[in-house]
Amino acid sequence: MYFESLHAAWEMAGHGPFVWSAYGITAVVVIALIGLPLQRVRQAEFALRAEWERQGANASESLAGESDAS
Repeated sequence: MYFESLHAAWEMAGHGPFVWSAYGITAVVVIALIGLPLQRVRQAEFALRAEWERQGANASESLAGESDAS
């Protein structure tokens, strides 16, 4: 292994805090770039389903009203 111990890998000759923070920031950004669009898709699907259910309820109410008027 390149480093003699886990502590040496963590420190990286004084560069460790910069390297590991860069990895952390990158991980957060990648997770956000994947997670936020997925969340938006789920919200859009929920809104579409709700709209379809409202339209279906309105259509059945108008059909019921037409049959009562006859």
